[in-house]
Amino acid sequence: MKNIKMFVSFVMLCLLLTVSTPVSMASALSPEEPPNQPGKIAVKAGQIVWEYEGKPLFKAEILTDTDKYRIHTAADSSDGRTTQLLILTAKRWRDSIEVRGTIQAGHESFPCEADRRDSGLRIVRHSHGLSHSLLNRAVYDRSRDWIFSVDHNPRVKITPSKEDKLGRSYAVEISGREIILRFRPRYYQKHRGLKYYEPWTYKVWPKPVVGWCSWFAYFQDINEQNVKKVADVIADVLLPYGYEYLQIDDGFQRGHGLPELWLEPNEKFPRGLKDLADYIKSRGLKPGIWTNVAFNQMDFAEKNRALFVLDSEGRPARGNWIDISIDGSNPEAVDRLIRPVYKGLKQMGWQYFKVDALRHLRYEGYNSQPEYFRKKGVDRVEAFRTLVKAIREEVGREHFMLGCWGIRPELIGIIDSCRIGTDGYSFAGLSQYNSFNNVVWLNDPDHIELSPAEAYRSTMATSLTGSLFLLTDKPEVYLTPMVEPAKRSTPVLYTYPGQVFDVDPSRSENLHRVDVEVSGSGPRVFDASREPKVHLFLLEINKPFGNWMLLGRTGGDFEDISFSELGLDPNQEYYVYEFWSKRLLGSFQRSFLPGKIDPRFNCQLFCIRRRLDRPQVIATNRHITCGGYDLETVYWDGSTLSGSSHLVGGDIYILYATEPPGYSLRSFWCGPEAEVLKTEKQGRLILVSIRSEKNSSVSWKLQF
Repeated sequence: MKNIKMFVSFVMLCLLLTVSTPVSMASALSPEEPPNQPGKIAVKAGQIVWEYEGKPLFKAEILTDTDKYRIHTAADSSDGRTTQLLILTAKRWRDSIEVRGTIQAGHESFPCEADRRDSGLRIVRHSHGLSHSLLNRAVYDRSRDWIFSVDHNPRVKITPSKEDKLGRSYAVEISGREIILRFRPRYYQKHRGLKYYEPWTYKVWPKPVVGWCSWFAYFQDINEQNVKKVADVIADVLLPYGYEYLQIDDGFQRGHGLPELWLEPNEKFPRGLKDLADYIKSRGLKPGIWTNVAFNQMDFAEKNRALFVLDSEGRPARGNWIDISIDGSNPEAVDRLIRPVYKGLKQMGWQYFKVDALRHLRYEGYNSQPEYFRKKGVDRVEAFRTLVKAIREEVGREHFMLGCWGIRPELIGIIDSCRIGTDGYSFAGLSQYNSFNNVVWLNDPDHIELSPAEAYRSTMATSLTGSLFLLTDKPEVYLTPMVEPAKRSTPVLYTYPGQVFDVDPSRSENLHRVDVEVSGSGPRVFDASREPKVHLFLLEINKPFGNWMLLGRTGGDFEDISFSELGLDPNQEYYVYEFWSKRLLGSFQRSFLPGKIDPRFNCQLFCIRRRLDRPQVIATNRHITCGGYDLETVYWDGSTLSGSSHLVGGDIYILYATEPPGYSLRSFWCGPEAEVLKTEKQGRLILVSIRSEKNSSVSWKLQF
């Protein structure tokens, strides 16, 4: 009887806790954190079984006779960064060891390069779909933050093989005189030094973000009328091409301070913020809004000192750009001054939140007043995170949150995206923090202006890297031919980074300086810079019907570009097509000559496809991925090249296909959703132009 009563009491307690204790989505979905310790290795009879967290990590067979190699293991965690090694060494120089196996990883894993090479072209690599590049020597599992890699020298091929409910698996082929397998748990957190990176507690924003921001177009001169005009033009001109967001920036608020100054806009917005959000949504767009964590109402601060960071004299401390700093360690300050702003904006219908002055709150506010937090017994970084977490909680994980400006490593896991540099578009940041993109967060290189010098290369580089993509021009620009590159570069495809190191490490290697920085008046040594040192951006496209590469060049001098340095088989032959000038450069082996950059575009974009001995699609004009976005299917049945494409209503769609020796085009057909405008030949290429009056999926056939 006593046991029954205890059981009933336990059940009632469980029910009470279930009803009365809310469970956040993060905690409900978060597994236990992965151990920062080596896995378990067993080698027996030429078989390798490597486990981590009690699950298979790597299973392989050593195909070389056991008397021809030595094998040993090693592990070290002395500096808090665990590294585990398995080393196979041939006993004689002329012998080679062959290993074939499988890496088993989670659903957020991807193949990549783990370690920077000493020589060769510096290329920022990304892939849409899982990469098949011959440069890959590792698999990174984001959900558990581990990397399994093969050191340089032996030949390595990693091929995605299957995905099921257990995760993703990769076939691995390794051969060489010395093979070093390297396992590093807590890779980004410990080895890369990102203390707050806990990917098992959050997911990166699930899709690319494309839209428009008012800042460089109007600066603080925005008003209700011109924002609605922008919404009209974006909806009519760019919405069909994948533009989703319209974000208003500084200029609507009545000041920086109490919540009502943000929620009740100035006289330039007479109908209020809810009306504006409703109008933006009525045009098929998602409304976004800028806010700022600065506070400059000194009269209020003097009367409510407990809500603010205080100086050595006990008065509200002041700093450049932030003025008075709200104390994130005080729940009352957060509840009175932070939460109402974002709760109110969310209720009005805003769906994208750009939060500015975060660097100033950290540097001029918290880092400049260490004694204040020391006396309170409070970690000032945790106080900072607490304040920003409150914003995150109010806007919800379902809405987008951008942290601005400059790199913010202490906000990892809270913000969806980070402005990695200063005001103004940054090519350099795309190579200085390339390994963060869609792993740590979504990189924001800042807004794109469609100027003659920058329009093509800015839109191209942003799209090829899968970064946050926001235009910032007055709407009249989108009614001119200058809008063309903005149409061809969107939608942005979701990408995985091809390297889990930064191609240009000059900025990220200084991230530790954020803890002692006391001024945010300009870019710091760890913020992404403006002048790029890397000029090549590679996007690998992996579709069920084919794989190809896009190589964007934004500058630099290159006599030739080697296919092997792009991760391609140099023994194969490849077509190279330049997208902006619409020219087939030819077919090449081993390397190709990029030539001079056309000043009309100020960049080049090469589509590189393995040459087949029959007709094949080379490109389309719809999107810079040459079919990566718009091609839905492609088939070859021996005499007919067929497929389907997504067309934008009213836009002329051009399909580029080859007509190799021995084949002659007999006819072209497309579905009733579109009309054929013309079919023509340019050297080895066949160009077919079709048009649909509305957005539609259109089937087509080229019969040879």
